[in-house]
Amino acid sequence: MFDQKLSAMFSRRTLHPVVIALGFVSVLCLIYLQSGHHGSLGSVGYPSRSSPHDLIDDINNSTLGFQKIFVVGLPQRTDRRDRMILEASLTGLEIEFIDGVLGKDIVNKSIPMGPNKERMGDPVLGCWRGHMNAIQQIIQRNITSALILEDDVDFDVRIRKLMRNFAMGVRTLTQPLTSSLGSFADPSFPLPREQSSQSDPFTEISFDNLPSTVPPRVSPYGDNWDQLWLGHCGQRFPDGKNKLIPRGRVIHTGDLSVPQPRHLWSWPQPFELVERYPEHTRVIHHSQEGVCTLGYAVTQKAARQILYEIGLKEVRSAIDIMLRWFCEGSEGMAYHRCLTSQPGLFHHHRPRGPVSAGTDIGDHGDGFREKALTDMTRWSVMLNADILLEGRTDFVDQFPDTQDQA
Repeated sequence: MFDQKLSAMFSRRTLHPVVIALGFVSVLCLIYLQSGHHGSLGSVGYPSRSSPHDLIDDINNSTLGFQKIFVVGLPQRTDRRDRMILEASLTGLEIEFIDGVLGKDIVNKSIPMGPNKERMGDPVLGCWRGHMNAIQQIIQRNITSALILEDDVDFDVRIRKLMRNFAMGVRTLTQPLTSSLGSFADPSFPLPREQSSQSDPFTEISFDNLPSTVPPRVSPYGDNWDQLWLGHCGQRFPDGKNKLIPRGRVIHTGDLSVPQPRHLWSWPQPFELVERYPEHTRVIHHSQEGVCTLGYAVTQKAARQILYEIGLKEVRSAIDIMLRWFCEGSEGMAYHRCLTSQPGLFHHHRPRGPVSAGTDIGDHGDGFREKALTDMTRWSVMLNADILLEGRTDFVDQFPDTQDQA
């Protein structure tokens, strides 16, 4: 009887009012779900989500949990683009190139200058403009978050596992504790106490015993970061001199992706990672005095702030130094939440060939490098390309452990 009535209802030229109402409600729900505005963050380009699965799984995708991976480099450096395309293909990553710029081609009128009208050197200007082009794309396309790499980087074949571990460390330092909402595992986050001093102890959290934190709603790396400084030439641990920077650290001992100390180096000195911790230790912490921009991720909000502070105001230094100011809240810039890993997760690859071809921003001599290498990376993608191409997993360790640490 019910089936007969239902059939009759749909056979009429005019739909039943109940059916119309149900259809209207369904359309509204569909529009709402597709809009991505499930929370207040949606209004600034952060589409939040309420998926039942942990966002940490997104790191396994082709962009390492970010919306995009951009690679900045000069279009005429086809050798580097060939290499980056191969690296991405061998590791299942999806990359998009951003054209770099030769500094000599940048006219003075387009360079933000101060009253003294001092033009920085061409290499500095070219690097600055290339990174601003990437930042510009993030804003223009309303990209939630993006990883920006330079075109001479390499990384470990285990990059997704390493990025997952990094994400767990960042969450520990920046997400609220589930056991006590409103409090954090690092008592100096979001800001150290005003009365804190350099002599105050800092919090060290073992990676093997991470506390439970509130799951993030926006990014697998947590919801409370602006920049992740993932590839660099060295960082300092926050030492309390800058009162804005939280001092907590996540200590991952026994990380065999980290070479022994004799293969590690850092421009900022002293190199406390080697001096303080046992070999095969990785430390995740807030950024201080970062050098080099081999790889970094930014949110949509941070990209807008970077374009304002570094793209539109006076170009006073190299891009990595200005990003340091951006993170630390120095030189007239506001403080931003930047986190990093020591050692970094993306490093310089130095191919076999003329040493002079290794960089476009300086003179490194006329010698010839007989053997390719990648800084501080044990199972390098490029140095294992032949093995990956054959589908094998007997990866070559370019920095095998030895007993002699002299």
